[in-house]
Amino acid sequence: MRTIRVHVEQTLAAGSEAIITGQAVDHVGRVLRMQAGDAITLFNGDGNQYAGRLVEAGKKELRVAVESTTPAGNESPLPLVLVQGVARGDKMDFIMQKATELGVAGIVPVTCERSEVKLDAGRAKKRRAHWQAVVVGACEQSGRALVPVVWPTMALSTWLVSLEDDGRQRVALMPGVGRRVGELALGSPGAYLVVGPEGGLGQRDTEALASAGFMGLQLGPRILRTETAGLAALAALQSLYGDW
Repeated sequence: MRTIRVHVEQTLAAGSEAIITGQAVDHVGRVLRMQAGDAITLFNGDGNQYAGRLVEAGKKELRVAVESTTPAGNESPLPLVLVQGVARGDKMDFIMQKATELGVAGIVPVTCERSEVKLDAGRAKKRRAHWQAVVVGACEQSGRALVPVVWPTMALSTWLVSLEDDGRQRVALMPGVGRRVGELALGSPGAYLVVGPEGGLGQRDTEALASAGFMGLQLGPRILRTETAGLAALAALQSLYGDW
């Protein structure tokens, strides 16, 4: 039987009652037609799952009695941060969703030398909120209880300047250049994985990445689209060094 999982932004504890408002009310009540007494699982991003039951499914709010707490225990031991060149249309939604399912620890949207998408401050703020909601939805579906953070969109060069030495390996997908996935020997610190936009990484991008200690990573003899490349790399890294 499918487990209904709902993300909430509030403190949860066994024996307490949670009040849920917003979009989840419509989804649980109108779409799923859940009623008082039905089982529901809540999570708030702290790594735990909170089993409960609906006390009341109203039109404006849900009341849930939290019955027990258990650690989700399904996070990858390999912390991977996807640094994704902003892509056109709904490609970014797809990338955000699937990267979350693949266990990514965080996602940094960046603009690159060849980026075609331009976001002013207002649009960038709205897109970030939208992408974070996509990530939350992917966590609800995939069973994750830690929610990856979507960083504010910034220029690749700006992000590189802000990058601290935290032990993660630094790799950037470059067709036909650099090491293969099996040659990285990743450990528990994980890695930053940079993926260019539709036009790929430009010369200024690659020079800046090299100066920041990034090595090239290739995925075989074929050139993959931006919405395929990063996800393929994440899957390969999880298979060799993560929990697959």
